[in-house]
Amino acid sequence: MSRKKRKKRSPRRRKKRRANRSYQERTRNGALFAEPYFAEVPMPLIVDAHADLAWNMLTYRRDYTRAAAETRQIEAGSKTVEENGDTLLGWPDYQRGQVCVVFSTLYVAPERWKLHETETQVYKDFQEANRLYRSQLDVYHRLTDDHPDKFRLIRSSSDLDLLLDHWQGEHLHPHSPAEKEHPVGLVILMEGGEGIRDLSELEEWHELGVRLIGPAWAGTRFCGGTKEPGPLTSDGKKLLGAMTDYNFILDLSHMDEASAVEALDTYEGPIVATHANCLALLPDYPTNRQLSDRVIRGLIERDGVLGLVPYSNFLKSGWTRKSGGRNEVPLEQFIAHIDHVCQMAGDSLHAGIGTDFDGGFGMQSVPPEIDTIADLQKLGPLLEARGYSLTDVENILGRNWLRHLKRELPDS
Repeated sequence: MSRKKRKKRSPRRRKKRRANRSYQERTRNGALFAEPYFAEVPMPLIVDAHADLAWNMLTYRRDYTRAAAETRQIEAGSKTVEENGDTLLGWPDYQRGQVCVVFSTLYVAPERWKLHETETQVYKDFQEANRLYRSQLDVYHRLTDDHPDKFRLIRSSSDLDLLLDHWQGEHLHPHSPAEKEHPVGLVILMEGGEGIRDLSELEEWHELGVRLIGPAWAGTRFCGGTKEPGPLTSDGKKLLGAMTDYNFILDLSHMDEASAVEALDTYEGPIVATHANCLALLPDYPTNRQLSDRVIRGLIERDGVLGLVPYSNFLKSGWTRKSGGRNEVPLEQFIAHIDHVCQMAGDSLHAGIGTDFDGGFGMQSVPPEIDTIADLQKLGPLLEARGYSLTDVENILGRNWLRHLKRELPDS
C-alpha cells in the first residue's frame, strides 16, 4: 500500500462570504426532512469524526444496522440507558442525515477509570489493551463483511472516492431509485494508544486499517491526558517519530495542553482534533479536556480540523444529566463553538463535527433540537443566520474532513 508523506503547510485565510441566496432558500425553505434528497440543492454531506461504535457493540450489544428508534424500544428501562443514555445512532439515521463517513474508534479505558460493573473494555496492562483493541478492530471488519451495503472500511483515498461516488451520484441523479441507500464509510481511529506494545507494531496496525492515533484518553505512557496532565514522555516522542513513517494522522483530543503544544511543534505528519470544544467559551471548566485558544491556533496553523462536540457537558460548564435539563443547553451554544473556531481562523476551513455520540452519553445529554444524528442537518439554518454561506455550511458539516482525508490517506 502506497503511503503519502506530508509537507507542512501554511494556514490559509479567507473571509466568510454570504451566498446569493440563503441556506434555507437553497434547501427548499429549510424543510430539511421533507424528503431525503432535494432536486435543486441536496443536503450537505456530514462527516462525524468520532464514534465509539465497537465499544458500544461489545459493551451493550448495540446493533447499528438498526434505527436509533428501534434500539431505544429494545433498551427501554435497561441498565444500558441508565449508564449510556438513549442511543443517537443507527444506519437509517445516518441515511436521513446524509452522514457519509464516521471516524470509528478503538477505545478501551485503563481499569482505574472503570465506571460501571458492566464495562468489559478496560485493561490492566498493555497486553490486555492490545487484545481488546484487536477485538474491536475485528468488530469493524465483521460489520463491513456482513453488511457491505451499509458499512465500508475506508483505508485509502481510492476507497473514499468510491464511497463519495455512491453518495454524490444520488445528488447528480436525485430521482434514481438505485441510489436511495448508501454505505457509510468507517475510518479507524485508535484512541489512547496503549495497545501499541512496541513501535514495530505500527506497520501491522496500519495494514489492518488504522489511520488515526490519539496517544491519550486519560494519561498514558505517551503523554498527559484528561484529568492526568503532563507533557510528552520519552516514549511519546518516539511514538510520534515512528507514526510519521506511516503518515498516521495524530489526534490531539484528550492530550494535555503541554503535550499537545509540543506535538504541534514537533510532529511532522498531519494533525487534527477529532472531538473537543473551545475552553475559551467554558469558564471554570473543571478539567483539561477542552482545547485552549493556543492549541486551536496551532491546529489551524498546521492546517488541521477540529471536530466540535454537541454534548451538553461540553457546552455548559457544570451541566450534568442528573442536575440539568436538556433545555438549558440549546443547539445555538454548539454553534458558538463552531463560530469561535471560524473566527480564529478567518475562514470556515478548520471547523468540523466530532459528535462522540453514544460515548458515555445519549439523547438525554445533547441539545433538545437533536433526537438522532440526522438532526445535525439543523445546523445549516443556524449557521446561515450568523452569516455563513452554503459553502461554509458544507465545509463545516463534512467537506473539511473529506478534504483532509483525501489529502492524507494512502493513495490506494
